[in-house]
Amino acid sequence: MSSAIQGRPAAAVDRRWLVLVVVAVAQLMVVLDATVVNIALPSAQRSLGFPNGDRQWVVTAYALAFGSLLLVGGRLGDMYSRKWVFITGLAGFAVSSAIGGAAVSFEMLVAARALQGAFGAILAPSALGTLVSTFQDPRERGRAFGVFGSVAAGGGGVGLILGGVLTQYLSWRWTLYVNLVFAAIAIAGALAFMRTSRAASRPRMDWPGAVLACAGLFLIVFGFSHAETAGWTAGLTIGSLVLGLVLLAAFVVAERRSSHPLLPLHVILDRTRGGSYVAVGLSGIAIFGIFLFLTYYLQEVKGYSPVTSGLAFLPMIGCILLSSNVSSIVTLPRLGPRVLITTGMLLGAGAMTYLSQLTVTSSYAGGVLPALLILGLGFGMIFAPAINTATAGVQRQDSGVASALVNTMQQVGGSIGTALLSTIALTATTSYLAGHHTGPLAPAIAATHGYTTAFAVSAGIFGLGVILAIVLLPSRQRLAELRAAAAPAAQAAPPAAAPAPAAAAPAADLAPQLEVHAIPVALPCCSPVINPASLPAGRPAG
Repeated sequence: MSSAIQGRPAAAVDRRWLVLVVVAVAQLMVVLDATVVNIALPSAQRSLGFPNGDRQWVVTAYALAFGSLLLVGGRLGDMYSRKWVFITGLAGFAVSSAIGGAAVSFEMLVAARALQGAFGAILAPSALGTLVSTFQDPRERGRAFGVFGSVAAGGGGVGLILGGVLTQYLSWRWTLYVNLVFAAIAIAGALAFMRTSRAASRPRMDWPGAVLACAGLFLIVFGFSHAETAGWTAGLTIGSLVLGLVLLAAFVVAERRSSHPLLPLHVILDRTRGGSYVAVGLSGIAIFGIFLFLTYYLQEVKGYSPVTSGLAFLPMIGCILLSSNVSSIVTLPRLGPRVLITTGMLLGAGAMTYLSQLTVTSSYAGGVLPALLILGLGFGMIFAPAINTATAGVQRQDSGVASALVNTMQQVGGSIGTALLSTIALTATTSYLAGHHTGPLAPAIAATHGYTTAFAVSAGIFGLGVILAIVLLPSRQRLAELRAAAAPAAQAAPPAAAPAPAAAAPAADLAPQLEVHAIPVALPCCSPVINPASLPAGRPAG
């Protein structure tokens, strides 16, 4: 009897860590897909024969579906069993990947990418929500989310290399087919180790709010994506952005009146959480300055192969792994989010300023590597504390949509950054060519000038992030007050909300919510998004 009782906790612990493995495999699949598909895009274009003007839609279709449906995907995890929502996202992602790999036309490939984005919007919040509900002890939760964040960041580096290898030695189609292997492993693990659980009082779906949020976010992402190719003054660009803002304003009005809002406004109106979301969004805008244009610089100006370019980013990935885990476990409890995120923003601004000095003849060791190391440390200090603070004080029934909102801010910020920085780089390149004599190196020099201009603007965005982080984010003492305030609410939860054998669970249920240590699952989706339509004119043939 005694041995049997002693064996139960050990089995439960083992099951929790096996759940972590399953979720990490699913996360790795999403991260790899976000990277390898973009690297394989030129090969896919040659195979299917679609024009340069259309190839951006292979990237944009995924971003539109993913970004616009994230809030709905997060709420589904709050409404139904996270296990089956998680499995549904995995299965749908796998099927859509198979359709994309077998595509015989451009339209079929774009449709498959949109389906991937839709199921990714279901999978991403449910994966994070699964860990939130599985790990209740603060110390275990810190370790679990440290592993999760490490897989997310490390997977971005693996994807850069794997995408180049699969494309170069097999076929671009295998960059999509490889998802079936990861999905099969994760589904089998979910069926074996995850437990079916439902909320004691299931929230309802706010359908009017869902329609307004999806349509508004879709139009915002579409507007910024359309600006890349058509310009900011195009009628469709302006119309999409204006209508998107109107619909989001209507969404806010609808949420204030709804008895079961899709996004409870108290989640974002709190200055602490709002500041965290702003930090994530600004970082999403600025992060494309490093991933997008540095990828072009290495491949188009320096002549690196896709595999070599992937290897070049690995030092930054290693620094992200180190910084995110140290920030989560050691420095955040001692210094608080304001100090860490502000420092991370300062490091980002400094690294971008350093990259703005690049020239055609700059070496990797002297011109690129130092900035990558600094950026990796900075990103780890920004995202790990931001996701922790963004969930501070959030009720358990809102954890899914709160997690989805972090991803939404990252995705929308990334779309804004791609369009804004691409336009700035293109304008700088064109102006440089018009004002300087032509020559054999003129296209490369002009392209590099465009990239460095984008780096300088990214440095300014990080500088704005420094100011907002100081003004909006809480100190260590304020975050401690939030934790203390959440503890009585957890203890006051009705006993019926938890199973009888776990009488002590409610008190440990909400408080650990404040101990989430992870980088947003959308961060790796910002790994080098190689959108050739954004490449400034006049680039060297490479």
